[in-house]
Amino acid sequence: MIVGILKEIKAEENRVSMTPAGVEVIKHNGHSILVEKAAGRGSGFDDAAYEKAGAEIVASPKEIFQRSDMVMHVKEPLPPEYDLIREDQIVFTFLHLAAAEALTRILIKSKAVNIAYETIQKADGSLPLLTPMSEVAGRMAIQQGAKYLEMAQGGQGVLLGGVPGVDPGTVLIIGGGIVGINAAKMACGLGAKVYVLDLNLERLRYLSDVMPANCFPLMASPAAIRRLVREADVVVGAVLVTGAKAPKLVTRDMLKTMKKGAVLVDVAIDQGGCFETSTPTTHTDPIFTVDGIVHYCVANMPGGVAKTSTTALTNATLPYAVEIANKGWKRAIRENPEIKLGANVVKGKVTYKAVADAFGLECTPIDALI
Repeated sequence: MIVGILKEIKAEENRVSMTPAGVEVIKHNGHSILVEKAAGRGSGFDDAAYEKAGAEIVASPKEIFQRSDMVMHVKEPLPPEYDLIREDQIVFTFLHLAAAEALTRILIKSKAVNIAYETIQKADGSLPLLTPMSEVAGRMAIQQGAKYLEMAQGGQGVLLGGVPGVDPGTVLIIGGGIVGINAAKMACGLGAKVYVLDLNLERLRYLSDVMPANCFPLMASPAAIRRLVREADVVVGAVLVTGAKAPKLVTRDMLKTMKKGAVLVDVAIDQGGCFETSTPTTHTDPIFTVDGIVHYCVANMPGGVAKTSTTALTNATLPYAVEIANKGWKRAIRENPEIKLGANVVKGKVTYKAVADAFGLECTPIDALI
């Protein structure tokens, strides 16, 4: 199989979907690798490193799409790439289609085989390709929240950890999954008072066992959110419904009850966001203010720490990429239920129910296509 590694074109996206070390592994499995020129530059990998690993450097994305059986990205295809996607071509990347109707319809029209990183799922419910980026985003959420609390950034001037004789700041984390626990680790480490809300009682018991004494895991409810947003200096939206649009858990009305200069960090923005007032932002222009509340809604947060993120992502995606390349997409889906759950839009059919439901489209079971 010919595997193509594309240069990211999303604003300020410095990650790349494969490191030179990953390229070497795919090459050793008997496949050819095309890497778009300068694809790894933002992550600290130059073209020479890819060539040494066995890749062919290609000048344009058009050539990558024309020659490759499978193309790999980090972020979803963007308009300049829509017409380049070929019928039967495997597109393996983060897609987040439940929040992207226009892209969903483009991929239906393309008749390509679109496998989404974020819906590949293990038997225990974990999301192995989303996990490393969620770990990065959760930790970054507290860094960004702390920064934008500074008065020069529009915040209210609170130091999250406080100092002797001064109360620490309060952090509310909505969602106790991978993003939530990583955000809680960082916030607790700074010395903040941290509340983590989740609906899963077993998860709350686990958090209660492993987190330090300044972390308070609580059962999530609208009443709990309403109460705690009033106290919070930073609120982190960390709710994920696999493959589906994020629920709106903090409403516009709640903003009026919050401290002026508090910060909302919406890590769920890729899936539509879990704050009613959220709209996607970029690393260059990361924040906006509504009713005196600072919103940080960068849609590709891990792209801001590309060297860490690219290596973490390759560690997770590489085994699946190798399996798809070795077996072809049909056999890989038949033999690996995790990859099967990654199939979102295949040969003109929506094959992931949450995506179909988001836009009132028919869902075709993937078994009918393999």
